Amino acid sequence: MGRVHAEAARRAGATVVAATASRPERADAAAAAIGAERGYPGVAELLGTAEVDVLHICTPNATHAPVAAAALAAGVHVVCEKPLATGVSEAAALVAAAAGQVATVPFVYRFHPMVRELRARVNSGEAGVLTTVTGSYLQDWLSRPTDDDWRVDSGLGGASRAFGDIGSHWADLFEFVAGDRITRLSARTAVVHERVAQRVPATEDLAAVLFETAAGVFGTLVVSQVAAGRKNRLHLELSGTDASFAFDQEDPERLWVGRRESGQVLLRDPDTLDPAAARLARLPAGHAQGYQDCFDSFVADTYSAVAGDHADGLPTFDDGLRAARLAEAVMTSARESEWVEVPA
Repeated sequence: MGRVHAEAARRAGATVVAATASRPERADAAAAAIGAERGYPGVAELLGTAEVDVLHICTPNATHAPVAAAALAAGVHVVCEKPLATGVSEAAALVAAAAGQVATVPFVYRFHPMVRELRARVNSGEAGVLTTVTGSYLQDWLSRPTDDDWRVDSGLGGASRAFGDIGSHWADLFEFVAGDRITRLSARTAVVHERVAQRVPATEDLAAVLFETAAGVFGTLVVSQVAAGRKNRLHLELSGTDASFAFDQEDPERLWVGRRESGQVLLRDPDTLDPAAARLARLPAGHAQGYQDCFDSFVADTYSAVAGDHADGLPTFDDGLRAARLAEAVMTSARESEWVEVPA
């Protein structure tokens, strides 16, 4: 992810001046890998020596909160990979510490033009009354017993893995598009494989969530990192009394619109999109955009905010705190087999 961040920074006109790594001896290699001017043995040395406007945090989850807090205390703006923190209290403390500074979290699927088109159509009332939402986020990178990664270690990745890692993306996207909030939920989780790096209790491989929203919408979500053949499929479908909409992150150039009379597929065409969507269409129609384009737009909007121009839809530390609250509610519900209220 450091390479993705660095590429987006350069495309936004920034200079990548410094990098650090998990161990001091790896700092120079980290700098070389992302094209930074210099490596520093640690975050304290980097913040105390380098002239940095924005610090991008791409480290294991458990380190996000202390690194972000140090950067904010030094007066540096922050882009922090999600989860913002491994607990709600840490995330809330970071929101408070970020007052007056730009502090963002890369919920970058918001930056697909067809997601903004979906949001504009829902906000205009085209769906009529939204009644249900269904969706999933499926991956297969941990589908074999021999698959392993630092993220399965709750000491590094946090108590929730599948939901905290990718379910949070889906929940953020739904709430962003619908302009609605999940208020209560019932969740179940499962561990499919015991892994070498896993601590006790083991982090979940999958989660199933039933929820209700403030507007009375009912929803279901399935999140899995053991779904063979699915690489990164985030699917979101909103059903309304007048129209329904479906977006698939692995096919992001299209938006399905269904009505009782017929259905249609809308294509990403800057000439026909809502202005909020057309702003993010970096290429002409028929020239596919993808994940890096979303990340580029997110970082460009972050840097614009540093310069005083705050674009609509920029995900901030407040959204990172929201994700932490949802993850905590999911894990609490799964552990206690009860419906759980989600704090606003």
